[in-house]
Amino acid sequence: MSTRRQFLNTTASALSGLALSSCGWTLAQVRQSAAQPGTSNKLYIYTWSNYTDEDLLKSFSEQTGIEVITNVFDSNESMLAKIRAGGGSEYSIISPSDYMVRQMSEIGLLSELDHNRLSGLNQLLPRFQNPVYDPGNRYSIPISWGTTGLIYNAQKLKEPPTDWNYLWDNQKQLTQRITLINDVREVMGATLRMLGYSYNSTQPAQLEQAYEKLAALKPAIATFTSDAWRDQMVAGDLWLAMGYSADAIKTAQDNPNLKYVIPRSGTSLWTDTMVIPKSAPNPEAAYAWLNFILQPSIMAQVCYRLKFATPNRAAIAQLPADIRNNTNLFPPESLLTKCEQIAPIGQFSEVYDRYWTQLTSS
Repeated sequence: MSTRRQFLNTTASALSGLALSSCGWTLAQVRQSAAQPGTSNKLYIYTWSNYTDEDLLKSFSEQTGIEVITNVFDSNESMLAKIRAGGGSEYSIISPSDYMVRQMSEIGLLSELDHNRLSGLNQLLPRFQNPVYDPGNRYSIPISWGTTGLIYNAQKLKEPPTDWNYLWDNQKQLTQRITLINDVREVMGATLRMLGYSYNSTQPAQLEQAYEKLAALKPAIATFTSDAWRDQMVAGDLWLAMGYSADAIKTAQDNPNLKYVIPRSGTSLWTDTMVIPKSAPNPEAAYAWLNFILQPSIMAQVCYRLKFATPNRAAIAQLPADIRNNTNLFPPESLLTKCEQIAPIGQFSEVYDRYWTQLTSS
């Protein structure tokens, strides 16, 4: 299996010809953000696993003189718990998903962004310029988007999965060979969708029905994890995993038998973002990071190397044709229309959490 370092070296050289876009961004924009009086030379970021790499951090440091230190979380809920417990004072950039942006802004955890200090927002695709979870990008900047689906080993499974019900229909065969994401809204949402309901249902009877389905599947589930499934899938120890499109595409590079499918009944269409918490210790460095990432050439490289679909149309134009035409990365509209964004559900989230605790602790 190729190492991540080898992969990064290969892709970095493949994209070395990408030029800085002339779409409004200048190197001076990043340097100016980083050179404000009193600016520290360190930026602490709280993000998802594999959302940065050495090349990205090195490039930023070379342009700004700011050292980046990243810590990772594996679910929006665990991130929020840490921030609410005072962890927000540690980080100047956090990467919540769409629904969590709204939740964090509603409880006053986020700084409102000064768009005058940002360049390149006009290069975002229309659906990301005024998203339902954050109208007008008041608190957040989208960094990536994708789908949630099923990664499977085509050599192990006689018939490929096409929808969520495959897990239940083949439970005996899959026992202790499958994993589900460690995320209550994703797992409950997928089950609700399979039953014909919304990912964001607030109907008690529907939630109870989804829980009962998951409780029946529980003996077959090896574990709930958002990222630890990857090595096991590559090794062949797992046959099927619920995961994010970006992780699936990267993992398949290490084992050609691994395939990704978007369930035909629909799935979640997620967007991950960058926000500045109100208690950020270094907001100047945070703005420098935002302007750095908003460069089309940087977003194109992130998409190419880390396999996250970019929300930046100028970046998409810089991608090689095989990446632009990868339907796992950029699904056709016919599939996207069946997808839902996970939305905040207010106090009803307590019902989800109660069922989740019962499911994962039993």
